[in-house]
Amino acid sequence: MAEKKIIIAIDGHSSCGKSTMSKSLAQMLGYIYIDSGAMYRVVTLVALRKGLMPNGEPDVAKIIPELKNIKITFQWDETQGKNTTFFNGENVEEEIRQLKVSQNVSPISTIAEVRHEMVKQQRENGLTKGIVMDGRDIGTVVFPDAELKIFMTASPKIRAQRRFDELKEKGQNVDFDEILQNVEGRDKIDSNRAVSPLKRADDALILDNSNLTREEQLKWTVEKVKEITSGR
Repeated sequence: MAEKKIIIAIDGHSSCGKSTMSKSLAQMLGYIYIDSGAMYRVVTLVALRKGLMPNGEPDVAKIIPELKNIKITFQWDETQGKNTTFFNGENVEEEIRQLKVSQNVSPISTIAEVRHEMVKQQRENGLTKGIVMDGRDIGTVVFPDAELKIFMTASPKIRAQRRFDELKEKGQNVDFDEILQNVEGRDKIDSNRAVSPLKRADDALILDNSNLTREEQLKWTVEKVKEITSGR
């Protein structure tokens, strides 16, 4: 479809559909999808498994040495038609989406050494271009020279409702108010952290999807890709 391959950086608030659209976009373009949010969730999962999150606070001194033992890769699952996250060869896609991980991922993502290691792995994956990445700082920190940058957002209540519906569909017993509190709390932490805070790149296009369907978002984004790759 595209004459040349580019790097597409998609940033934005939590639970606004960045990953869903990024995966669909990558599949449509034949690009590699790198889920940066999943990478931080893997580190969080490792910290939880090893008891390095006492009282919800990361034990930074013990987490940092673990980073050298964490290798994160992604594969497309043809049978399920979705991207899958692997930690040292173990499929952890479902486990990293649990609410317990969501509740602890923001503190983990504020650790400078964690972010530096994740950025290193992300950049290694982007050397050949033809990738789609989503997260909080892809267009500002990881790939400031990305050809297409998009900043996605939606109102907190709409994002909380989407997350609530997603978890209920998976059979999880969750409370809407707790989900909303988590969404608003993550916004505050992500926007105010000292290392690579959530911030829209000056040249990023804003996509407020509060009232857009997934199909409408994808159509809009594909059109932007066509404009760039065709030289329009």
